[in-house]
Amino acid sequence: MSLTRKQFLQRLLFAGAGCALPVALRAQTAGKPHYDFYFTRLMYESGDWDVDQRMPSNVLNSLIEYTNLKVDPKEHIVPLADPEMLLAPFCYMAGHKLVEFTEAEARNFRDYVNRGGFIFVDDCNHDIDGLFAKSFEAQMVKLFGEDCLQKLPDDHDLYRCFFQFDELPVTSFELNGWGDDLVHDYLKAIVVNGRIAVLYSNKDFGCEWDYDYRNKRWLAIDNTKFAINIVIYALTT
Repeated sequence: MSLTRKQFLQRLLFAGAGCALPVALRAQTAGKPHYDFYFTRLMYESGDWDVDQRMPSNVLNSLIEYTNLKVDPKEHIVPLADPEMLLAPFCYMAGHKLVEFTEAEARNFRDYVNRGGFIFVDDCNHDIDGLFAKSFEAQMVKLFGEDCLQKLPDDHDLYRCFFQFDELPVTSFELNGWGDDLVHDYLKAIVVNGRIAVLYSNKDFGCEWDYDYRNKRWLAIDNTKFAINIVIYALTT
């Protein structure tokens, strides 16, 4: 029997490490049946996809720390052009440089999104006028049409699906004045059938979370908590 979103969240929070995934998510993770979640980084032929290399292990550690998910501790790197990415419960894409999809990459990105997948895309330049931002947004227009990326409202479920956030967290890179010298107070998203399918950030969260997880003890506030919300939203909507 499949679980409702509320039941699944209750199991994540209270039921212990043996929680089961809903039927739809079990189908998505069929290649890795002993894990509830695994982190997939998308490799694309243009640009520099291999950034913030310590971020995935830090986020995975936080998922283990704060939730009861059975988490694969390894990052999975999958070419966007590979049909294997269509099975991932969550995908991450980032970079500084040009984004120009091949035909196979464009087809898989579009199909994954339209089939109910979730892709978190983070601009490492944290710059709305930078090369990554302009070229990625142009690719989205080609695939999904004009105005496909919309600002995410402050009251969206993403901000309270696990931890409560009254406002979007800022990053130290924004505060230090790098990039476009702005603090971005919003995220953008492509919404399909009422849920976020592509979450797009100019805030450089990837670099913000790019440190050895053991150094988290020096932080007054654990800045990876927002990453937990992103993953939980991806799995439960």
